Amino acid sequence: MRRRAINAEDAPPAIGYARALEVTGVARTLYVSGQIPVDANGRCPEGFAAQCRLAWHNVMAQLAAADMSVTDLVKVTIFLSDRRFGLENRQIRQEVLGGHLVASTVVIAGIFDERWLLEIEAVAVA
Repeated sequence: MRRRAINAEDAPPAIGYARALEVTGVARTLYVSGQIPVDANGRCPEGFAAQCRLAWHNVMAQLAAADMSVTDLVKVTIFLSDRRFGLENRQIRQEVLGGHLVASTVVIAGIFDERWLLEIEAVAVA
């Protein structure tokens, strides 16, 4: 598999993600449904940072169950309950992904459960 980040010079620069990501030679694709900020015991923590880290933990758990890792992610979509979480979301996303670039979209939306401040879906290839 080969990955190539594409950031057109005549489009605004990306901060911590790729504007586009080309993937060739893919053998497997994993579509991760929206992961919520709830642990295996049904608990939802208070506060955005704790919820965001837990939702990312749940994404990573799905990757691990498919014998994949963070480096296999190519696309994430993050649904935020409020735009005020935008900067904190970006910081935690960069913390989780490190230098790994993915195509990324953030959507401000009504979330299914009002306790949840975000939901994360992802696509991984290997």
